[in-house]
Amino acid sequence: MKIAIWHNLPSGGGKRALYHHVKGLLERGHTLESWCPPTADQSYLPLSELIEENIVPLAQPPIKKRNKFIKQPFSPYFHVLNNIQAMDAHCQQCAAEINCGDFDVLFANSCTFFRTTAIGRYVNIPTAIYLQEPNRELYEAIPRLPWAAIPPPAKTGWSSSYLSTFLKNSIQVQGYRLQVREELQNARAFNLILVNSLFSRESVLRAYGLDAKVCYLGIDTELFKPSQVSRKKIVVGLGGIYSGKGLERAVRAIGTIQKEKRPDLIWIGNFSVDSYQQKIEQLARSLEVKFIAKVQIADDEIVKLLSQASVMIYTPVLEPFGFAPLEANACETPVVAIAEGGVRESIKDGINGFLIDGDDPILSGKAISYLLDNPDLVEKMGERARKYVLENWSWRQANDCLENYLLSLVASGVRQQP
Repeated sequence: MKIAIWHNLPSGGGKRALYHHVKGLLERGHTLESWCPPTADQSYLPLSELIEENIVPLAQPPIKKRNKFIKQPFSPYFHVLNNIQAMDAHCQQCAAEINCGDFDVLFANSCTFFRTTAIGRYVNIPTAIYLQEPNRELYEAIPRLPWAAIPPPAKTGWSSSYLSTFLKNSIQVQGYRLQVREELQNARAFNLILVNSLFSRESVLRAYGLDAKVCYLGIDTELFKPSQVSRKKIVVGLGGIYSGKGLERAVRAIGTIQKEKRPDLIWIGNFSVDSYQQKIEQLARSLEVKFIAKVQIADDEIVKLLSQASVMIYTPVLEPFGFAPLEANACETPVVAIAEGGVRESIKDGINGFLIDGDDPILSGKAISYLLDNPDLVEKMGERARKYVLENWSWRQANDCLENYLLSLVASGVRQQP
């Protein structure tokens, strides 16, 4: 196959998945070329190491002159509208180049801004998108639903300040509605939606009302493997330091362990939101938990820490898949995870870790303590965990699945209308 790639991904799990998808398809003899805007990450696992990557401008359209009395209050709406128009123009340019390239299929990936973009509407070949998750900010209470009405006015009635807040919120919500309309239209344009877990399939169904096919991801077991280091009574977490990874859940769990047995919590992040990290550090101090943040460290240090730890604690809020638990398993480290999101499909309770029913720090703390008190169990569970990853979560298996989906799509003869 000759495969066109499109993405607008930041650094992190989604970019890692795309890199290994591209690498695997190349190894199978397919030809690939990529398109992306300048906003896509180019430093973390760059596709340009593997294939030609075309960076197409993402330019804001000329701003129409508007009456200042309309422009100022409606600026949140016009901001969304301008961004949609800019991405639409970018996708049209990418599609024009793809349509001239005699490609068999478009394999699109998520957009950091919109999740789904218009690229699938403008190419004239079969289209697939690997959608890590819908735009959760528009559909989930994180921390509140964007559609929820603002609090009612005081008993004194509608003051001028309340009316101003009401109107601003209404305009902002209209911007959200515009974005939802566009993302849904874009999602419908793809012939095939692929997702990373059954949980993500359900999320896409809830958000867009569209069916998707599960195409599980894999783990680089040549990179993530046991280091020749001694096991220590430490607990490790892995993931960006921001609210979505639920670090406060991990700190509270460690805080329930007896002080004389309480392990250090080392958190590895590819980025950190300073205000959130400060909040976590303050919480850790209040609970007398030693919290150590390691941000943007090298892969070999990550593998060393995963191999040294007795336990990985996994606490994200409704994470759709999650590489981290399986990466820890590949380093022969068991996982204690809150049983929500995609981790329920990768961690088998009692085999490669323990699943905790609900966000109960005491239960998580007890599971961690149990492993810390039984180093022989840690070693046995760790050995089982790596064997489990090797047998079930290889990139070879993941790319076999992806290749089969793309070949079937091309063979079906389905074409997009240019």
